[in-house]
Amino acid sequence: MALDETRETTIMPPQSHHTGEVCMVDQERWAEIRRLRQEERASLSEIARRLELDRKTVRRSLRQATWQPYRRAGVTETRLTAHADFVRGRAPEVHYSARILYQELRASRSYTGSYETVKRFVAPLRAVQLQAERALLRFETPPGQQSQIDWGQALVSFRAGPQVVHVFVLTLGFSRRGFYYACADERMAQFLEAHERAFAHFGGHTREHLYDRPRTVCYPDDTGRRIWNPTFKAFADYWGFEPRVCRPYRAQTKGKVESGVKYVKRNFLPGRRFVDLEDFQAQLDEWTATIADRRVHGTTHEEPLARFARERDHLVPLAEQSSFQHEARVSRIVAEDYLVSLATNRYSVPCRFIGQRVEVQRRGETIHIFHRDQEIATHAVLPGQHQFRICPEHGPGAIARTTRQRRSTVSGLGAVTRMLPEVEVRDLACYEAVCGAATAQEVPR
Repeated sequence: MALDETRETTIMPPQSHHTGEVCMVDQERWAEIRRLRQEERASLSEIARRLELDRKTVRRSLRQATWQPYRRAGVTETRLTAHADFVRGRAPEVHYSARILYQELRASRSYTGSYETVKRFVAPLRAVQLQAERALLRFETPPGQQSQIDWGQALVSFRAGPQVVHVFVLTLGFSRRGFYYACADERMAQFLEAHERAFAHFGGHTREHLYDRPRTVCYPDDTGRRIWNPTFKAFADYWGFEPRVCRPYRAQTKGKVESGVKYVKRNFLPGRRFVDLEDFQAQLDEWTATIADRRVHGTTHEEPLARFARERDHLVPLAEQSSFQHEARVSRIVAEDYLVSLATNRYSVPCRFIGQRVEVQRRGETIHIFHRDQEIATHAVLPGQHQFRICPEHGPGAIARTTRQRRSTVSGLGAVTRMLPEVEVRDLACYEAVCGAATAQEVPR
């Protein structure tokens, strides 16, 4: 399946034979200016503030009976005129740097004009690009259409000492209402749990979710293709939303959630003290309910909670589904040492299942392992990473491996281990490659 990157409208500088031509206000914004003036009786200053325009631009638009692009008058030919097409094409590639363009024109195109001429020519091109980027950040979606998801990190002083806290932020695109969840890390289990807590918080979820490109969402395969992380894709299918990713180097398309991350860092964290992660979350929840949900948003000019009242009924209902992590089973091949992996930790199964495919499922704090829908092993979830949990009755191989790696914790197995052949210790990636090959789905470009 092709991974669908977020759709963008690319706004290019206007193309014209007149080098100084620039459309300062598009037709849609011209119409909005006149609507605000006629229907809401808004002042020039109010319109300029709400639409982020200059008052002169607002006044000019109101004087126009019909929309038309703004043109600079009296543009004359210069020594740069012959190079105008080159400058228009090259300017975005050098971030509209007049200095770089001037140097390149002098070095490779025999330009004999002045730097000031290049600077004046580039200025309106840069202005249009900035306007386009601001419009992109203000990209609006209808109610219930899209959420934007990101992580923020902060070093927090707890009573036991400093700790990096990872804050999961999910922002509803229409209402700008946010959900914030503090985690110890950004691993898959935390990532999915945070989603489900957000769904419960809002009473549903949007039809699309927009992400950067973390490995919990997608990653490159051996050929360089980007594919969905199979666990995440199964999660999206289970809940019925369509995942999208930002285009490379265009994370600004996720501007709503980026603003949410900055808002937490600037408004919530300063001046607060926390006992532990639980206390951090409790204070974060209280701040969300009393501050974040009820402030007047700078773009919508409404309280997120009030705007959410118009979005709530457009969300996809949860339909009383249980947690994905309770229902989902991850396929694994039992290794020669009788162990299967989940979230970097390894758990034993009876030795007769070596080389066979099993399914591993986490339910709360218990790991359940199945073969052909028959439960063959259960284990308590291991804390941390790269640890083992082994039942001696599952077979000597697992015990022998643990003895070699943890001689200080296992005793009385010397005779057993001497009778057993050496067991090759292979990297977990080998098993992941075997299990994931059949389900890999390509990320769209």
